[in-house]
Amino acid sequence: MKNIALLGATGSIGEQTIDVIRQHKTKFKLFALAFGTNVEKAVPIIREFNPAIVVAGSEQAQREVKEATGHRTILIGEDGMEAASTAAEVDVVVNAVMGSVGLPSTLAAIRSGKTIAIANKETLVTAGHIVMAEAKKHRTPLIPVDSEHSAIFQALNGERVEDVRRLIITASGGSFRDNSREELQGVTVKDALNHPNWSMGAKITIDSASMMNKGLEVIEAHWLFDMPYDKIHVLQHRESVIHSLVEFKDKSVMAQLGTPDMRVPIQYALTYPERLDFEDTKSLELEELSKLHFQKMDMERFRCLKLAFDAGRAGGSMPTVLNAANEQAVAMFLKEEISFLEIESLVEKSLEEHNNVSNPSLSDIMEIDKETRNRVKRYVR
Repeated sequence: MKNIALLGATGSIGEQTIDVIRQHKTKFKLFALAFGTNVEKAVPIIREFNPAIVVAGSEQAQREVKEATGHRTILIGEDGMEAASTAAEVDVVVNAVMGSVGLPSTLAAIRSGKTIAIANKETLVTAGHIVMAEAKKHRTPLIPVDSEHSAIFQALNGERVEDVRRLIITASGGSFRDNSREELQGVTVKDALNHPNWSMGAKITIDSASMMNKGLEVIEAHWLFDMPYDKIHVLQHRESVIHSLVEFKDKSVMAQLGTPDMRVPIQYALTYPERLDFEDTKSLELEELSKLHFQKMDMERFRCLKLAFDAGRAGGSMPTVLNAANEQAVAMFLKEEISFLEIESLVEKSLEEHNNVSNPSLSDIMEIDKETRNRVKRYVR
């Protein structure tokens, strides 16, 4: 029995993690749960699993959950997430919160020697040099949950990293993969949220439409697998059946395939190095697919992907700016305060006006993150 601390329990990844735990109740126990303000979703989970620790994102959410469930141990905010992540009983911390808010609790869990199932890519994008140094120092395993990074992680099992020629990260192309840039003028939030393959939260679906999600995954892969950017390649693959590939020096290529179901990589992160049956997903029947499609990524069409590569190569605090500007811009797009194409414009302007800090500390990162968000707001005003 593994005790799980789930951060971001009411989000898309959180809900699918709950589904995995629900299907393997003899293997996993939901020991700690953290959520933001979605009390409506949190209360049924708390009633079903009765976690020892509950963390709410606000005092209002704390009061509402306490009234609805009678749960006595309800902590609040960042301090609460750190307490949940470092509790002595916890074996695995699933970091599924959205945005850079997941960074402090991830670092605390690493220093406590917990296994980290990381679905919060912003943690590595904004502070990869700090996170990986701490993970190495404390010998803490970081198991990726993203389907692309899980695929690479699995393909590298038993292989030497020095034998890798390149990592090939696949991209569905998102909601607007068949649209020209001219056709993106005036697209709506509803249009952007209509992903062709995956069921995900609003923010990550918008990132998929702009291809920023793939850019963040490139930076994440750089840190997770200690791979230079020149050895990371992005390939458009419409069906999302091949989740990613690894090419080796001898030109052999290993790919991980499966139906598009995030619960599979989530479960693998929880069970690694073992595998469990997962009956509630379809087997991949290649004869039913008939064809798979691949296409070179157009960096001018998908400007956010180019910006991410540029920020990653520049290093320092540039990825922090990339992520913070994008998070703020996407939030404003979801509120219909800016257009879809303005997301990339605001990110690019933020990067251009930032004075790069070569080796930012954690406090530098937090300050730059805050200042970038405020700058984006000022641009729009």
